[in-house]
Amino acid sequence: MSFEIKKIGVVGSGQMGNGIAHVCAKAGYVVHMLDSNPDAAKAGLEKIDRNMEREVARGIFEPAAKAEALARITAGTDYQAFADCQLVIEAATEDETIKKAILTELVAVIAEDALIASNTSSISITRLGAHTDRPGKFVGMHFMNPVPRMELVEIIRGIATDEDTYSIIKELAIKLGKSPVSAEDFPAFIVNRILLPMINEAVYTLYEGVGSVISIDTAMKLGTHHPMGPLELADFIGLDTCLAVMHVLHDGLADTKYRPCPLLVKYVEAGWLGRKSGRGFYDYSGDSPVPTR
Repeated sequence: MSFEIKKIGVVGSGQMGNGIAHVCAKAGYVVHMLDSNPDAAKAGLEKIDRNMEREVARGIFEPAAKAEALARITAGTDYQAFADCQLVIEAATEDETIKKAILTELVAVIAEDALIASNTSSISITRLGAHTDRPGKFVGMHFMNPVPRMELVEIIRGIATDEDTYSIIKELAIKLGKSPVSAEDFPAFIVNRILLPMINEAVYTLYEGVGSVISIDTAMKLGTHHPMGPLELADFIGLDTCLAVMHVLHDGLADTKYRPCPLLVKYVEAGWLGRKSGRGFYDYSGDSPVPTR
């Protein structure tokens, strides 16, 4: 199959969306990043600029190459800008209703042969693909956070995904400097199927008073050489995202071992979502994070 990707669309300009746009532009692709909020789209571009500048400071990106990469990225709120894209990557919030609404708008404007990938971290690729006019051209492409620094991309075939689609996306991941692994279309795929229950268990350990936030995070960092403790990592991911994945696991696999910890539910209900809201298992309002329990 002769199919060349030249322009990539990205839906969502948050931490995943702007990270995906960043690596695509850096690899030489023209990129359009869309967000329903014009201020968020502008903020996404500014974040890419800052992150690329950090790469320049670390000596892994030349200033001239950075300028060229930034010039390849545009941002806006109009889906029509995706009309000439060969691939659009959906990287919106982890909510199936929102993702399906985006896909409805997307298929109305993109070319007949354009591919769609979803960066979902847990939702069924088969189900999302069935909501489009091209389930054979729909695939999961789950990047890790932060996208510019993490090597892995999980590639997930839905039941209807064509082999050509899978091959093209796998090849793209390699061109982006990533290492792709194939995952089957089961709830939360590989990484989150293992990681999120660990985080949920850490929250239960806190909830039941086995250890404090500091004790739990220090124990896992020093006892297992994890670079971040599980509660610190939960704050980094976003507690709302952690809860959403646990719900997908619990609903999809019907096993009580995936029941979200009530304390995680309470934090999300309180709007304590972690770093992005300024408070989660740590308070981020000062110079350094302070445990909240």
